[in-house]
Amino acid sequence: MALDHRFLPSGISASLSRAIAHDLTETGISEVAMTVFGDPDVVPLWFGEGDLVTPEFVREAAAAALQAGETFYTWQRGLPELRAALSAYTERLYDGIDCAADRISVTTGGMQAILLCCQLLLDPGDNIVIVSPIWPNITSATRLMRGEPKYVALDRTKDGVWSLDVQKVFDAVDSRTRAIFVNSPGNPTGWTMTTDQQRALLDFARERGLWIMADEVYARLIYTRAVAPSFLEIARPDDALLVLNSFSKPWAMTGWRIGWLTHPAALGDQLAKLVQINTSGLPAFLQRGAIAALEKGDFFVEQMVERCRAGGELVFQRLSANPRVTIARPEAAFYNFFSVDGVDDTMAFCKKLAQDYKVGLAPGEAFAAGGQGNIRLCFASGAERLSKGLDRIEAAIKAL
Repeated sequence: MALDHRFLPSGISASLSRAIAHDLTETGISEVAMTVFGDPDVVPLWFGEGDLVTPEFVREAAAAALQAGETFYTWQRGLPELRAALSAYTERLYDGIDCAADRISVTTGGMQAILLCCQLLLDPGDNIVIVSPIWPNITSATRLMRGEPKYVALDRTKDGVWSLDVQKVFDAVDSRTRAIFVNSPGNPTGWTMTTDQQRALLDFARERGLWIMADEVYARLIYTRAVAPSFLEIARPDDALLVLNSFSKPWAMTGWRIGWLTHPAALGDQLAKLVQINTSGLPAFLQRGAIAALEKGDFFVEQMVERCRAGGELVFQRLSANPRVTIARPEAAFYNFFSVDGVDDTMAFCKKLAQDYKVGLAPGEAFAAGGQGNIRLCFASGAERLSKGLDRIEAAIKAL
C-alpha cells in the first residue's frame, strides 16, 4: 500500500519525495515476493539461499560465545581473531599470496560491504561501470550515494552461454567514472571472469586511476575447479582494489549478515569510521561462529558445492528438455538464468507463477541491462524442493 502524503508532516513528506526521486525503490525480486508474502505453499526459489540451516559446529561456536557473555561492543573492523582467521583462509585459498589481517575489514554482510565501498568512493555525479546482468544492490547503493550506474551487458550465445567483451567495459569509462564493478562468479548468470580478463581490467584501471570493486562471494561455488580466479592472485597489496566477500553462501549463513572486505591497508582507518557511522560493528558472538566456519568448515563447503552441482544439473535437464526454454549449465554460483519463448514481461510472468502456481522465481528485469527477458531460479535447495518447483514451472510454461 502506498503512503498517503496528506497525513505526513511536511518535512517527512519532502524527505520521501527526495528518496523517490533518487530511485530508492524495492527490487523486482522483493516486488514479486511481496505478492504472496507469508504463503507457506509457495516453493521459494527466488532468493539466493537454499534450504539448509547453518552447520551445527558454527551455531555451537556462536551459542558458546553468547553464553560466555560476549555481548558488548567490539572492534569496528571485526574481532582480531576473525580478521586473522580471514587472513589465513585467504592465503590458504589462493596459494602463494600475502594477505595480512590489516587488509581485512569485517562487514554486516556482503550488502553492507557494497554500500561501504560506495560511501568511500562516490561523490554526487560520479559513476560506476557495472558488468551486468547483476544483483540489484550495487545499483541501489550507487544511486543512494547520488551516483550513476553505467551497465555493460554480458553477451549471450543462442545456447544461452554468457561471455564478456572486456573492450566494452573500457569503452564505457568516462571522466566521471570512479570504479568498475565486477561480480565473478556472477549472480544471476554463473558467468566467471578469466584470469586474463582480470589482468587486462586491472592494467586498465591502473592506467586510468580507477578502483575495481570485485564481488567474489561465489568464489567457492564453482564446478570446474577448486576456486574461481580472484583479483587477489594478480594484484599488489596497494592496488586500488576492493574485494567483497560473504559467509552467506558457502557456509549457509545468509541470516547471520557477516561479510568482509579485502582492501589496501591504508584504507583501514577510513573503513573503521564508516562502520562506526553505519553499524558500530558486528556482535562478537556471531563473529565466533564465523571463525568456526573458516577453521572447520571446508568439508561443509565441499558438500555444498556437490549439492548445488546436483541441483543445477536437475534444473538444467528438466528445463532444457522443453523446446521453449533457452538455458545453459552455469559454471559457477547456484542460479539458472533462462528465458522462455513467448515470455517478454518476466515481472508479470513471475508474479503469475507466484500467485497461481505457487512457485517463486526472480524476474530478469531486476538484474539491469542484459537481464530483460530472463528468469532466475536458485538451485541451492535439495532435489525434493527443486522437483516440486519444476513441476509447477513446467505446468505454467505449458499453459502459455
